[in-house]
Amino acid sequence: MHPHEHVPAAGPPLLTVVAVVALVVGAAAYAAGLRAARARSPWPARRTLCWYAGLACAGAATVGPLAEASRSSFTAHMAGHVLLGMLTPLLLVLAAPVSLLLRALPAARARRVSAALRSPAARVVGHPVVAGLLAAGGLWLLYTTGLFHRAHASAPVGLVVHAHVLLAGWLLTASLVGPDPHPSRATFRVRAIVLVGFVAAHSVLAKWLYAHPPAGVSAADARAGAQLMYYAGDVVDVALMVLLVSGWYAATRPRDLAPARVRERTGLA
Repeated sequence: MHPHEHVPAAGPPLLTVVAVVALVVGAAAYAAGLRAARARSPWPARRTLCWYAGLACAGAATVGPLAEASRSSFTAHMAGHVLLGMLTPLLLVLAAPVSLLLRALPAARARRVSAALRSPAARVVGHPVVAGLLAAGGLWLLYTTGLFHRAHASAPVGLVVHAHVLLAGWLLTASLVGPDPHPSRATFRVRAIVLVGFVAAHSVLAKWLYAHPPAGVSAADARAGAQLMYYAGDVVDVALMVLLVSGWYAATRPRDLAPARVRERTGLA
C-alpha cells in the first residue's frame, strides 16, 4: 500500500527491538515483584493473569505477523490499535502493578513512591479529563493528519506513536477504573462523563475513517478497519463501563445498606 512508504530494514525494525526488550523487562519485573512480596498475603492469581495477558496483547500488536501486516493493511493496523491502545491498558491496569510494587518495596522506598504518585504533576497527568484528551486527541491527530503516514515511514516516529497510544490508554484506563491507588481519583460523575466523551470521540473517529480513509488506503480496507475499530472498541468500552459502575456500586453499597442493618438490629425494619 503506497502511503506506508515502508523500506525494508537490514535488521529487526526499531519497534520490534524496543517492544521485545520492554516485554521481557515487564514480565521479569512483575515476577520479581511477586517474589519480593511473597511473604505478604497471597496475591490474587487473576491479577497476575491480567498482567501477562496484557503483555501478550502488546506483543501481538508490536511483534510478529500482525505487526508486519499492519505495515501494508489498514485493517491489521487497526487490530493492533485495539490491542495496544485499549485491551492492553485495561488488562495491565487490572493487574494492579502499583499495588504490587508498594507491597514489594521496603517501607521507606514505598513511601517515596507514594509521595511521587501524589505529586502535582502526577495529579494533573492522571486526571481523567487530561488523560481523556491525550487518548482521544492523539487518535484524531494520528488519523486526520499526515502523522499516520510518517509513523509508517519513520521508525522513531512510529515508536513514539505506539508508545503514546499505549501510555495514553493506560493513563485513561487507570484514571477511570482499577484497583491501584490513584493520584487523581475523580468523582464517579466526572469519570462517567469522561468515559462517555471518549467513547463518543472514538466512535465518531471510526465513522469518519469509514467515509474518509487516509490517503492511499483503499476504500474496502478503510471500511473494514473502521468497522473493526468501532465494534472491537465497543467491547472494551462496555467492559470499562461495567467496571466503572460496579466499582461505584461496591463503594456506595455499604453506606446505603447501613441504615437497613440498624433497623433490622433494633427491630424497626
